[in-house]
Amino acid sequence: MKEKCTSGMIAWTLLIIGGINWGLVGISGFVGGNWNVVNLLLGSWPQVEWIVYIVVGLSAIWGVLSMSGCCGGKCSSEK
Repeated sequence: MKEKCTSGMIAWTLLIIGGINWGLVGISGFVGGNWNVVNLLLGSWPQVEWIVYIVVGLSAIWGVLSMSGCCGGKCSSEK
Protein backbone atom coordinates (compact mmCIF):
# COMPACT_ATOMS: atom_id res chain seq x y z
CA MET A 1 0.00 0.00 0.00
CA LYS A 2 2.92 2.31 0.59
CA GLU A 3 3.88 2.11 -3.09
CA LYS A 4 0.49 3.61 -3.97
CA CYS A 5 1.27 6.59 -1.79
CA THR A 6 4.76 6.92 -3.29
CA SER A 7 3.46 6.66 -6.84
CA GLY A 8 0.79 9.24 -6.01
CA MET A 9 3.40 11.64 -4.66
CA ILE A 10 5.51 11.15 -7.80
CA ALA A 11 2.44 11.81 -9.95
CA TRP A 12 1.57 14.99 -8.05
CA THR A 13 5.19 16.20 -8.24
CA LEU A 14 5.18 15.67 -12.00
CA LEU A 15 1.85 17.50 -12.25
CA ILE A 16 3.27 20.48 -10.38
CA ILE A 17 6.39 20.54 -12.57
CA GLY A 18 4.24 20.19 -15.70
CA GLY A 19 1.89 22.94 -14.55
CA ILE A 20 4.74 25.33 -13.86
CA ASN A 21 6.28 24.50 -17.24
CA TRP A 22 3.02 25.18 -19.10
CA GLY A 23 2.56 28.41 -17.13
CA LEU A 24 6.01 29.52 -18.24
CA VAL A 25 5.16 28.59 -21.84
CA GLY A 26 2.05 30.76 -21.64
CA ILE A 27 3.86 33.73 -20.11
CA SER A 28 6.71 33.47 -22.61
CA GLY A 29 4.17 33.62 -25.44
CA PHE A 30 3.24 37.12 -24.30
CA VAL A 31 6.81 38.34 -23.85
CA GLY A 32 8.23 36.71 -26.99
CA GLY A 33 10.54 34.16 -25.39
CA ASN A 34 10.94 30.41 -25.08
CA TRP A 35 10.54 29.45 -21.43
CA ASN A 36 9.60 25.82 -22.08
CA VAL A 37 12.02 24.29 -19.55
CA VAL A 38 11.56 20.73 -20.85
CA ASN A 39 12.38 21.86 -24.37
CA LEU A 40 15.33 23.93 -23.18
CA LEU A 41 16.76 20.96 -21.28
CA LEU A 42 15.90 18.16 -23.71
CA GLY A 43 15.39 19.93 -27.05
CA SER A 44 18.33 18.13 -28.63
CA TRP A 45 16.63 14.80 -27.77
CA PRO A 46 13.06 15.22 -29.04
CA GLN A 47 12.06 11.62 -28.28
CA VAL A 48 13.07 12.04 -24.63
CA GLU A 49 11.17 15.33 -24.51
CA TRP A 50 8.05 13.57 -25.84
CA ILE A 51 8.44 10.84 -23.23
CA VAL A 52 8.52 13.50 -20.50
CA TYR A 53 5.28 14.98 -21.85
CA ILE A 54 3.68 11.51 -21.96
CA VAL A 55 4.73 10.79 -18.35
CA VAL A 56 3.31 14.14 -17.20
CA GLY A 57 0.08 13.35 -19.09
CA LEU A 58 -0.13 9.94 -17.41
CA SER A 59 0.37 11.68 -14.07
CA ALA A 60 -2.61 13.89 -14.87
CA ILE A 61 -4.72 10.81 -15.59
CA TRP A 62 -3.53 9.27 -12.31
CA GLY A 63 -4.48 12.47 -10.49
CA VAL A 64 -7.97 12.54 -11.99
CA LEU A 65 -8.56 8.87 -11.17
CA SER A 66 -7.24 9.18 -7.62
CA MET A 67 -9.38 12.25 -6.96
CA SER A 68 -12.44 10.33 -8.15
CA GLY A 69 -11.60 7.48 -5.77
CA CYS A 70 -10.76 4.91 -8.47
CA CYS A 71 -7.14 4.33 -7.44
CA GLY A 72 -6.98 3.89 -3.70
CA GLY A 73 -8.05 7.18 -2.20
CA LYS A 74 -5.88 9.21 0.16
CA CYS A 75 -2.37 8.21 1.18
CA SER A 76 -2.90 9.22 4.80
CA SER A 77 -5.56 6.55 5.31
CA GLU A 78 -3.26 3.77 4.08
CA LYS A 79 -1.09 1.98 6.65
